[in-house]
Amino acid sequence: MKSSSAFVLAATLAAAPAFAQSKPPVDVPPPPGMNDPGVRPSAPAPASPAAAPAHGGTSLLPVTPAPIKSGQPLPEVSVHRQGENTVQEYRRNGQLYMVVVTPPNGVAQTYMVDPSGRLVDEHGQKPARPVMYKILEWGKSKPAPAASAGNNGD
Repeated sequence: MKSSSAFVLAATLAAAPAFAQSKPPVDVPPPPGMNDPGVRPSAPAPASPAAAPAHGGTSLLPVTPAPIKSGQPLPEVSVHRQGENTVQEYRRNGQLYMVVVTPPNGVAQTYMVDPSGRLVDEHGQKPARPVMYKILEWGKSKPAPAASAGNNGD
């Protein structure tokens, strides 16, 4: 028993270098110096309208209108406050096409306006209206029970 286990141990140790993997040497340039100017950034690639997200769904970025070409009038932007929110309305040729609602402490919500005048988000959905139910109300007492004349405890 001892000789067979010693034989297996010796065979494993002898074959270990054969199973070891070695990577070929790779030419890696040295790191840049502290005062080297660095690399110049390249211009971003132009976005093609046919480019779609890799996952096949819609993009999570807000929809932006088509860029303004030369000769087109600039969009008219009107800014007003609704309660605490700041509302920006974008119009082109008098037609409302985008509304941006910015709360004082939060993320701006961008809504596109469809041709029928309804607000839709970047995914084409109408703004959600939460359903609210009154479950419990504090501070109001129950009305006193009405005393009946025929039931006076006699």
